[in-house]
Amino acid sequence: MRNTELEKLDGLVGEWMTTISDAWFLEPPGAQVPGSTIVEWIGESFLVMRSEFAGGQHAHSEMSLVLGRSDPNDAYIALYHDDRGVCREFAMIFDGGHWTMTREDPDMHQRFIADVETDRILGRWEASEDQGKTWRKDFDLTYERT
Repeated sequence: MRNTELEKLDGLVGEWMTTISDAWFLEPPGAQVPGSTIVEWIGESFLVMRSEFAGGQHAHSEMSLVLGRSDPNDAYIALYHDDRGVCREFAMIFDGGHWTMTREDPDMHQRFIADVETDRILGRWEASEDQGKTWRKDFDLTYERT
């Protein structure tokens, strides 16, 4: 039986065209990197998001998120992994219209902030190297349902 709080994530399920844009690390300025994301249920308890990005002169990259829930803590949780071997844990809030993921680790703080529509998610990744006192945008991330 699917958890009622996890059921709220069902609108994420499907195939998405993704675009990284306005990234401080991309050259030339204004460059965009296209990608694709597939979101699907793993049993009744988790969602997995698998994304691939590549385009033009930009290197191919892959990342995965597993979204779940801790009922005792009344909280969503996201586990992240990418093709660099990086693994991270994010606290997550999702109310259907807004989606945030945050981590406050010793190496840096990060957050993903997004507005969620039926067929589009407009988000941005930000980082802080001073424990969240100041933030810089890493990049915008747009999802368009296919």
